[in-house]
Amino acid sequence: MQVCWSFRDVLNAKWCGHGSAVSPGTIQPRQNTVSSMRGETMSGWHSANAISSIDRGWHSTVIEHAASQAALQPWIAMECYQLSPGAQLAQMESLDLGSQQIVQERQAATVQKLGITPPNLCTVSYCTPDPAFRFSELGASEASSIYFMPGNTEFDLYVPTGAQTAYISFDQDVFLSGARALNPAKWEHAPQQLMSIQTKQPFALEAIVKQWLGAGELSTTTGSLPDAGILRNLLMQDTLQVACASAPGGSLPSSRERSRAFHVCRAARDFVEDRLAADVVPTIVDICRLLGVSERTLQYAFRSYVDMSPLAYLRLCRLNHVRASLRASDPLATTVTAVAMRFGFMHLGRFAIEYRRMFGEAPSATLAS
Repeated sequence: MQVCWSFRDVLNAKWCGHGSAVSPGTIQPRQNTVSSMRGETMSGWHSANAISSIDRGWHSTVIEHAASQAALQPWIAMECYQLSPGAQLAQMESLDLGSQQIVQERQAATVQKLGITPPNLCTVSYCTPDPAFRFSELGASEASSIYFMPGNTEFDLYVPTGAQTAYISFDQDVFLSGARALNPAKWEHAPQQLMSIQTKQPFALEAIVKQWLGAGELSTTTGSLPDAGILRNLLMQDTLQVACASAPGGSLPSSRERSRAFHVCRAARDFVEDRLAADVVPTIVDICRLLGVSERTLQYAFRSYVDMSPLAYLRLCRLNHVRASLRASDPLATTVTAVAMRFGFMHLGRFAIEYRRMFGEAPSATLAS
């Protein structure tokens, strides 16, 4: 009897194998090592369990083989094919935070990627605008376009030479919970297939990826990587702000709306202060959940309250707590880096610039005083 396998059957077999002997109709992933970036074939299957030796943290790798491009992303079952000449296939930079990963790839040769996301793993991704790029049935013609791909979704990407792609993977339940808190109307029902999202600002997700990979590289080289839970919380916050953002309208609020906005923002401020006092970095998602309001409502409220976005206000609260902590600290017992990371500032170069612009001195000068 002839057994017919669908593409989804083949991919699901990758997730179910445990290295046992091959039986008729059973598919096993090809053995490969991540340390070897070269090989003899054009493609290879890799599952989440096929590679167990990848260390968490920041990595940068020159890829010379399609199978290696798949092997370096073991959390997603995929197959890669090289479709244009070249000894070098791609440059990959990644940051592994356990349940979240950031992957950025610059293609030196054209590649096709086919696979399926595991259950409850979703991705938010982008590609630099290129008319030849294809993400399943979607293209990448606009800089403001990003993609959300839910778990258990088949994908077929065509990535041309010169294109830059990146994605951030999340626990889908956690991501959707945060998305519904920020924008319940848009995310009330979980997406069942790949979808394109138009963002408020072009290249917004690309900027997040660049900043986080830069922070990961710096933390890895200096050995000052903070708690992974804090990092995951902040990365989720950054990504949700891009994927769920909605622009506030231009009409003036009524006196009743201003009164409600005032009480919403005072409650938000009290919550933020309590969390920061407990050395916990609050997020916009936390505030929306606590107050039972959408991000759009919070945007309206803070524009009326302090004439800025809630995200900007939250960042300034954290910045002021850094200053207070530096002023109260012994310069022989702590560092600017430790205090900044304690309050969620992972991009230290940008932090130093913002701090000097706000307070007129370097954070090191505050600590020394």
